[in-house]
Amino acid sequence: MTPADKQQVYENVVDRVRRLIEGETDPIAVMATVACELHHAFDAFDWTGFYRVVGPGLLKIGPYQGTHGCLTIPFERGVCGAAARLRQTQIVPDVREFPGYIACSSSCRSEIVVPVVTPDGTLVAVLDIDSDRLAAFEETDRIGLEKVCSFVAAVYPGD
Repeated sequence: MTPADKQQVYENVVDRVRRLIEGETDPIAVMATVACELHHAFDAFDWTGFYRVVGPGLLKIGPYQGTHGCLTIPFERGVCGAAARLRQTQIVPDVREFPGYIACSSSCRSEIVVPVVTPDGTLVAVLDIDSDRLAAFEETDRIGLEKVCSFVAAVYPGD
């Protein structure tokens, strides 16, 4: 899929998600909808889901599509932990080359993880997407997924 094709798919997903979650106030319902829409929009997405911040330095699995995921991930470990700790999207072309990678699935070859940060700056979750293909993610994915994550973040009440 070319970057232009991928961008069009993201635009379609963003439009669908916006319509589907309009008026929804439950973050778990929004996460479940986002995970479903993204997972089924891209053939390269092998696992698509959220890890929620449940305590200081700790992520716990949330709504997802795909095989089983890790149940808990500390901020100190893996790609999800790095995204949470740094509050920056992580794009990993080959997970075997990522220091401290957590192998939740043996089929994962590349990964992108996007932090979900509320408008008031609170980290509430990360969106984790795995692919069974090397280098499946690039800048188009980062832009599209960060947009979708902004919808999730907006559901959380501010301080």
